[in-house]
Amino acid sequence: MNASEVRGENCGIFGICSTEECAGSIYQGIDFLQHRGQEYCGISTFDAGLHHVTHHGKVINMFTDDELRSLRGRWGIGHVSLWERQPMKWQTQVGEIAVAFSGNIMNAEALMTDMMHRGKSFYKGYNIEILSKVIIEEQDIPKGIAVLAEKVRGAYSLVVLSRDGVYAARDIYGFRPLIIGTDGKRFAVSSESRALKNLDLQIVRDVEPGEILLIDDKGFHTLARIPSPRRAHCAFEWAYTASIDSVIDGVYVQEARSNLGEQLARRDEEEGDFPGDCVSPVPLSGIGHALGYHRYSRIPYQEVFLYHRYADRSYTQSTQLARERMAKRKLSVLPYAVKGSRIVLCDDSIVRGTQIMNKVRDLKKAGAREVHVRVACPPLMYPCDFGISTRSYDELIARRFISEGNVESKAQLRDLETWIAGRIDADSVRFNSLERFVSALKIPREDLCLKCFDGGFPIRSG
Repeated sequence: MNASEVRGENCGIFGICSTEECAGSIYQGIDFLQHRGQEYCGISTFDAGLHHVTHHGKVINMFTDDELRSLRGRWGIGHVSLWERQPMKWQTQVGEIAVAFSGNIMNAEALMTDMMHRGKSFYKGYNIEILSKVIIEEQDIPKGIAVLAEKVRGAYSLVVLSRDGVYAARDIYGFRPLIIGTDGKRFAVSSESRALKNLDLQIVRDVEPGEILLIDDKGFHTLARIPSPRRAHCAFEWAYTASIDSVIDGVYVQEARSNLGEQLARRDEEEGDFPGDCVSPVPLSGIGHALGYHRYSRIPYQEVFLYHRYADRSYTQSTQLARERMAKRKLSVLPYAVKGSRIVLCDDSIVRGTQIMNKVRDLKKAGAREVHVRVACPPLMYPCDFGISTRSYDELIARRFISEGNVESKAQLRDLETWIAGRIDADSVRFNSLERFVSALKIPREDLCLKCFDGGFPIRSG
């Protein structure tokens, strides 16, 4: 399985131990993680045994009151996913367990082949099956989770439900976020802080890379801290994936996006002048970037698209056709705001180029004089191996201009921007450089995974 064949896993996990029945809290928690995966959802709880329900669909639409009542117990886990049903439940020598994770296992095929040679069988070979069986083989959950650090190449944040409580762990690089919070009666872990805050839980801290926790009704217990070679937090979390009301590894997503927009405005100022008479976002992820551009430039902020509140994120759909349909469905032009305007249009990234091209054309068809696209992320040059939805070089528009290597100079970046502007019918395109991008996040470069921008591989090869 090479990098171009990896299927990314975009999803969210939640776990809780409480002094009261917990299904309602899990339901609410994963509903507030729905932006991380819209195709599947599931909840597992534990009292005298394990109770388990998964669905194909969204949390708010699929779980009935009867199902939630059937999910008895004071501790449990939940999951939302783009690709597969989780949690996955198992009968093991340590009792019934359920496992859910977020991430992507790069050496999944090799791990599965090795286990099959030792007599193990698999249903579909999903990453969650492989992780679960690595854990189960040890016949001790904490030891099994620790073994993942030795055997797995890739990214994972995971929760394991058992009779003991909820085990939670983060890979040794900290690719995927994982945060804990409490109100003294409930102790929870979540892919994003927004789910905790919505439940009126106070954020305690992020789970450390390599940390293994047991969560029970007495609190959080660190069982092990596996040494971390380095941190490699996914930079795309702050630019796009996470909700703007979350805080991840100590950095507010809203602040990061505002800083990214400000950097775009600073570049325009340094290279001549601001090109528009209004600043507008591609909703929803572009809003923070546009506000940052607006605050620095003092150009009026103006919505030019109406976001269809019942639509999903287009980037995280499972096929290109689904992405294009969702992109068309989710945004409609506001002609009154557009006609005669020179628009600075802010977006988080350009991946394939199809969606932003359609948005530019829609604005010009509605009467926009000019559309100048400003992109918070640097050009995406490499597919992601660690759990984001870009899976091949062919999907990346920047790769059609630069077939090998990176954008290594200001002149090369400007040439690429001119070429992309011609492809998407924009009057101009500008990206943040990688240096500006890192500066806006205010996280040391050596603590970030920037592989999709610079090709650097942040994990060991063994």
